[in-house]
Amino acid sequence: MFPIRDDNPQILVPYATFGIIVVNVVVWVFVQGLGANPMLAGSICQLGLIPGELLGRVAVGTQVQLGPDTWCELGGISNWPTIFTSMFMHGGWFHIIGNMWFLWIFGNNVEDAMGPMRFVIFYLLCGVAAAALQVAANVESVVPMVGASGAIGGIMGAYVLLYPRVRVHLLIFLGFFVTTIAVPAVFMLGYWFLVQVLGGFSSFGARGGVAFWAHIGGFAAGAIFVMLFRKPEMLRRHPYYGWKKSSPSTNWRRIDRR
Repeated sequence: MFPIRDDNPQILVPYATFGIIVVNVVVWVFVQGLGANPMLAGSICQLGLIPGELLGRVAVGTQVQLGPDTWCELGGISNWPTIFTSMFMHGGWFHIIGNMWFLWIFGNNVEDAMGPMRFVIFYLLCGVAAAALQVAANVESVVPMVGASGAIGGIMGAYVLLYPRVRVHLLIFLGFFVTTIAVPAVFMLGYWFLVQVLGGFSSFGARGGVAFWAHIGGFAAGAIFVMLFRKPEMLRRHPYYGWKKSSPSTNWRRIDRR
């Protein structure tokens, strides 16, 4: 299942959501060389989050294989800024495109609930929580963790609490047959979270792959932090907030869909 759009009207111009996407794209182009080595490998080694190195559990000179002919030599020194820099690194084209697409679909309406400044702080805190759970799940890992998906998981956790009834349109692949369906956000995002939990418990001891625990940590953090960052006065004008139907006097079609 891949989301292609939602039926949620957009109230504000999503300056923060758009800005975060721009920062990720700029980093992908100028820091990661559009996914070409040696810039890609160098950025992942230097700016990715490595749990074992962060906690001082790896020796200087430890080598990690990133690809068939690509190696990363660790310095053995705890590099705390990578908690933040790793949120803006990606491992490939599909990785960054998928993350930015999810951010755009769900981020603008979460930004509607708190405004741009609060949204940026919320986003970064969810990313930190995601990194923390991933590190705790494998404190000895020497595999670099990169990607915005932990922070975006926080946005999805917030979205499902704010707008559980909103329909999300999904692209479904059934072999050679492709179709679309529309389901409530609580179903789509609940299914996504369940997949992450199952993947997390099945990935214990794995050397690399998908950072399932980062997704879980980000989602849970978003569901908690949104209660602190949301602004009730901003949500009151949103027709699809919560489980109740919009009032008869509210015509969501008149709300600007930017």
